[in-house]
Amino acid sequence: MAGTLTMLVLAGVLPDFRLQSASGDSATVIGVTAAAGAGAFGLLSALVWPLLVRAFLLVPALVLGLLVFFLNGSLLWLALSLVPYGRGSTDPTMAVVVAAAMSAASSATNAFLAVRDDRAYRRRLARIAVRRQRREGREGRAEPPTTPGTVFLQLDGLGYEVLKEALEAPEGGEPLMPAVAALYGRTHRITRWRTDWSSQTGASQLGILHGSNQDVPAFRWYEKETGEVVVSNRPTSAAELQRRAMERTGDKGLLAQDGASRGNLFTGGARQVALVLSVAARRGKETRSRAGYFAYFSDPANATRTAVSFVAEVVREMVQSTRALLRRERPRVGRGGLYPFIRAFATVVERDVVVAAVLGDMLSCRTAVYADLVGYDEVAHHSGPRGRDTRQVLRRLDRSVQLIAKVAARAPRPYRLVLLSDHGQSFGETFEEAYGLSLEELVRAGSGLQVPRRAGRTASGSEARAAARAALRRPEECGQEVPRKPDRDRGPVVLASGNLGLISFPDVPGRLTRERIQELRPALLPTLTEHQGIGFVLVRSARHGPVVLGAGGCERRLLTGEVVGPRDPLAPFGPGAAQAVLRTAQFPHAPDIMVNSAFDPATGAVHAFEEQVGSHGGLGGEQSHAFLLSPLELSPPVEPGEELVGAQAVHRVLRRWLTESAEPRPVPGPAPLATPGPAKNQPLSPAP
Repeated sequence: MAGTLTMLVLAGVLPDFRLQSASGDSATVIGVTAAAGAGAFGLLSALVWPLLVRAFLLVPALVLGLLVFFLNGSLLWLALSLVPYGRGSTDPTMAVVVAAAMSAASSATNAFLAVRDDRAYRRRLARIAVRRQRREGREGRAEPPTTPGTVFLQLDGLGYEVLKEALEAPEGGEPLMPAVAALYGRTHRITRWRTDWSSQTGASQLGILHGSNQDVPAFRWYEKETGEVVVSNRPTSAAELQRRAMERTGDKGLLAQDGASRGNLFTGGARQVALVLSVAARRGKETRSRAGYFAYFSDPANATRTAVSFVAEVVREMVQSTRALLRRERPRVGRGGLYPFIRAFATVVERDVVVAAVLGDMLSCRTAVYADLVGYDEVAHHSGPRGRDTRQVLRRLDRSVQLIAKVAARAPRPYRLVLLSDHGQSFGETFEEAYGLSLEELVRAGSGLQVPRRAGRTASGSEARAAARAALRRPEECGQEVPRKPDRDRGPVVLASGNLGLISFPDVPGRLTRERIQELRPALLPTLTEHQGIGFVLVRSARHGPVVLGAGGCERRLLTGEVVGPRDPLAPFGPGAAQAVLRTAQFPHAPDIMVNSAFDPATGAVHAFEEQVGSHGGLGGEQSHAFLLSPLELSPPVEPGEELVGAQAVHRVLRRWLTESAEPRPVPGPAPLATPGPAKNQPLSPAP
C-alpha cells in the first residue's frame, strides 16, 4: 500500500514518470498500474536484491553504498517494464529518484506499523529469527534458551563524568540521553573504572576482550627487533596483538562461547564477526568481517536510509565546522579533507551496520555480543568531549541504545544489556598550538639535530578512520613504517598517542638507560623535563630501575617510591598514577623515553601531541575515567569502597557475569548500589 501511494504521488509531481498511456487512462486503471508496478518492484527487491548485494560484496563496502541508488533504480525500471499494456514508464535517472523515495516510504511505514502494533512486531521478529537460524544451520535448536544472553555495548570514548552529565535532567527538561537515564533510574547501576596508563581503545579493548593488554604501551609504538611501528588500529597489527594476548592467556577470549564481535578491533574469540579489524585483512569463511555489510545492505530500504543520512551528516559537519571557524572557537584543529566523510562513516554507516548486527544477534539467541559504537569518540577528537556537535552524537547514540533495549525485551531469549566505555577524553589545545612546535621538533632540538621547517606529524589515531579504510578494502595505511636499517642521522623515532609521546633510538639495540641517554644526548632529558608543556618523563636507570623525571630536578623512583627533590612529578596526576606508570615501564616493548604532557588539575586540560582537541592515550583528566553501567540483577563489579582498575580487571568482571548468566540465581546487591537514578536537578551519586 505504501509503495502504491508513493508511486501515485510521484507520478503526479515528476514530469518524466508516468503511470498511464499517452492518451490517458481512468483513475482505476492508473491505480491498478501503480499497484502492479509497486508489487513487481517489491517482488524483485525481495528476490533479486540480496543476490545483487552478495555479488557486489566483491567491491568495497562504501562503493556498494553508492551503487544502492543505481541498483534500486534498475529494479524499478525493470518492474515498470513488466506492467501490462506498457502504461508505466520512466527514464533511468528518474527511476533512481522514484526507487529511493519508495524504499524510504516503505521503511518508514513498516517502522510506524511495528511501533503501533506490538503483536505484529513480535511476529516479524520471530520470522526474522527463524530465517537467520536456518541460514546458519541452527534448526536443531528447537526452543530458545531460557538462560539470559548478554549484550555488551561499548560507547567508545565516553567518559564517566560526561555520562553523568548526560544523565542529569536540566531545569524543566529531560536528560541528554533519556533512554540510558531510564536504565540507570530503574534497572542499572553505574560504576567508574580507571584505565591503564595507555588510555586508548587498543589497550582497553584488548584487555577487556582477551584478558591481557600486557606489552601494549600506547596506541602505536616502535619495536626495535623488527624496525616497524605497531599501530593498534592497523589490521595486521591488531591480528598480531590478538595472537600475543591469546598466547599469553591460553584462552580464546570473552566471546568464545557462542559469541559475536561487532565493530571492534579484536574478535574476543567470537566466530561471528562483522567490521572487526583484526580479521579485516583476511579472507575466508572463518573471517568474514565484511559480512555485516551484506546483512544490512541486503534490505534496500536500509541502504537508502543510510545513504541519505550519510550525505546529511557530511553536510552537517561542513556547516558546523564553518560555524566554529566564523566564531573563532578555540582550541581548534583542522576539520577539512576527508574528515567530514570519516565522521559520517562513524556516526551513520558503522553505527547502522553495527546496531543491525546486534539486533540480529539477539534474534538468533547468541549468548554474548560485544559491539563498539565509535561515533562519539571520532567527533569528540575534533569538537571536544562536551561540544555542541558531540551532544548531538550522544542523542543519536541514545536512540540506538533505546532500540537495542526494546528489541532485547522482545527477543526469543531474555537479554541483559551492559553499557561500558573503554576510556574517556580530556580537553585542551594541542601541544603544537600551545607552544609553537611539535614534540618531534622539541626532541630533535634537544638532541642537537637540525629541526626541519615542518617535521612529519603522526597521523591521528582513529578507529573510525581504520574501519573506513577496511570498508574500502584498503586496510593497511602506508607511511607508518620506519626503515629496517635506520639512518643514524635520521634521529630518534618520535610517536604520539594522544598526550603520550614515545621516543626510541633505532640505531641502538635494546632499551637505553638514563645514563646512556645522557651520554649520547646530554641535552635531551633536560630539554624535555624543563619544558612547560611536559608533565613528566619516564626512563630506565641502570641503578634505580624505572624513574619518573620532572622539572627542577625532581624525580620519583618507582620501585622504591622514593621522591628526590621538592615534589613528586606524578602528584598532579592523582592516586594510582605511579602504579600505572610502573606497570608500563616493565613492558618489553616500552620505548627508551616516554613523555606525558602537562596536566592542569584545575581545568582538566592536557596537550595532545596529535591534532586533537579531545584526546586520550596518556594520564591526566577525564581520559582515564571510563564507566560500566550494569544490571542490578548481576553481582556488583566491585565491593563498596573498592576501585575497579585496569581493562584486565574489567575482563574478569564480564567473565563473572557471563558465568552468572549461564547458571541464573538471585544475586543480591548492596543497598547503596541499588538506589534509584537521579531526580531532576539532583546530582548523581558518587562512583563506588
